[in-house]
Amino acid sequence: METSSRPVPEMAAQLVIEKHFPNCQAALLAGSVVRGEATSTSDLDIVVFDKELRSSYRESFIDFGWYIECFVHNFTSYKEFFESDCKRAKPSMPKMVSEGIIVRDANILITIKQEANELLKKGPEKWSSETIEMKRYFLTDVLDDLKGCVKREEAIFLVNTLADLTIEFILRMNRQWIDSSKWTIRALKNFDEELAKDLIAALETFYQKNEKDSIIQFVETILQPYGGLLFAGFSMGKDKNGGEEC
Repeated sequence: METSSRPVPEMAAQLVIEKHFPNCQAALLAGSVVRGEATSTSDLDIVVFDKELRSSYRESFIDFGWYIECFVHNFTSYKEFFESDCKRAKPSMPKMVSEGIIVRDANILITIKQEANELLKKGPEKWSSETIEMKRYFLTDVLDDLKGCVKREEAIFLVNTLADLTIEFILRMNRQWIDSSKWTIRALKNFDEELAKDLIAALETFYQKNEKDSIIQFVETILQPYGGLLFAGFSMGKDKNGGEEC
C-alpha cells in the first residue's frame, strides 16, 4: 500500500471520524501508533463512541492510505468488553481506552479512561488452587510429549505450545495481564526482561540446533516453586464422593 503521501496517524484518525462517524460524540486513536511501536504494516485502531448506537460492532476498511480498524460502542456497551477482556486476562479494550489519544472530545471520556486505568492497575483475578494444578498438569503433559518426541516437525509444534503455556503460567502466577501473538513475548518482557531473554535463548537453541534440554530445563525451573511437574494424583471433574460430576 502506498504510504508516502498518507496523513500522520492523528490527522488520519480525525479524517476517518469526520467521514465515517460524523455524528459520534467521542473517539480515541489507540494501538501501536500511539505506543510508538508502529511498523510499516501497522494499522490505525480507533475506538468510537456513539450514544445512538444500539449495539457495538467492529469494522475494518482502508482509507486515507491506512488500514483502519474501528471498535464502535455506545456509552454502556464498552463495559461488557471491559469485563469480558479482564475475565480472560487479556484487557484489549481497557488498554486501548487507557492509552488512546482523544480524537473527538466528550467529557465522559475522562470517566471511561479512569475506569480503564483502575481495571488495568488491579490486574487479573488470582488463579484458584484447582486452576494452578490444571495448568501444571497441562504443562507437564506437553513437556513429557516433547521429551519423548523424535520427529522434528512434531517437536516444533510442541515447543510453540509450551512457550505459550509457560508465558501464561508465569504471568498469571504473578497477577500480570497476558496477551497473544507477538504481544505474548512483549507481555513477558514488560514483566521480567531477563526471564524473557532466557526463554528466547532456550527457544533459539531448539530452533537452531534441535536441542531440547534448554527449553525443558526452563519450564521445569518455572514450575518448581509451585510444586513442580504434576501427573500422578491429578484429577479434574471428580466430586468429593468419588463420582464424576454431571
